[in-house]
Amino acid sequence: MCLSRTLSTDVTEKESLEKSFAQVVDEFGRIDGCVAAAGIVYDAPFLEDTWESVTRAQMVNLAARQMETQGTGGSIVLIASICAHQTLPTQHVSAYSASKGAVKALGHALAVELGPKNIRVNTISPGYIYTAMIEGVMERFPSLAALMKEDPPLGRIGNRADIKGAVAYYMSDASSYVTGNDILITGGLHAGRSNPPTTLAK
Repeated sequence: MCLSRTLSTDVTEKESLEKSFAQVVDEFGRIDGCVAAAGIVYDAPFLEDTWESVTRAQMVNLAARQMETQGTGGSIVLIASICAHQTLPTQHVSAYSASKGAVKALGHALAVELGPKNIRVNTISPGYIYTAMIEGVMERFPSLAALMKEDPPLGRIGNRADIKGAVAYYMSDASSYVTGNDILITGGLHAGRSNPPTTLAK
């Protein structure tokens, strides 16, 4: 029987996270997999970024811990970004890029550290993916919305369903000998762009 349960938590608050994880363990007895997919984006030139925005981005994106004490092994998937691999000249997202680069590096470090405990840690680096967060950005900047749809070689923006297959792979026994790995899901954007980059008006 498959059980489904939804819990709300604040990934920037340590106590909130600990309470939610404790509740999951209390109700299900164990945690076999964890997908850390929280993230926020600030579009601002580096020299105009505030300390609060940079720090908050780091806190949200580095929210994955709590499986080491179980001793039963498991799989942790961290959601990084294409921004951890390359810089998009049309956007000013240095804080976001730094946080996602940290997520990718954290995946490598934890894969080595937790491997002896049979805990696998892998990352996924999506390109443009349509989410509620991105929807607001696209509404504010129509030119950016057009770029997200036209720039990837596959000619469309991705959606959350495009990520599910990679998550299922990492969570399954099919990847039992895979750790410290990163899967790029970008519609080919990491290989090259269909359109030359331009500076977008805001």
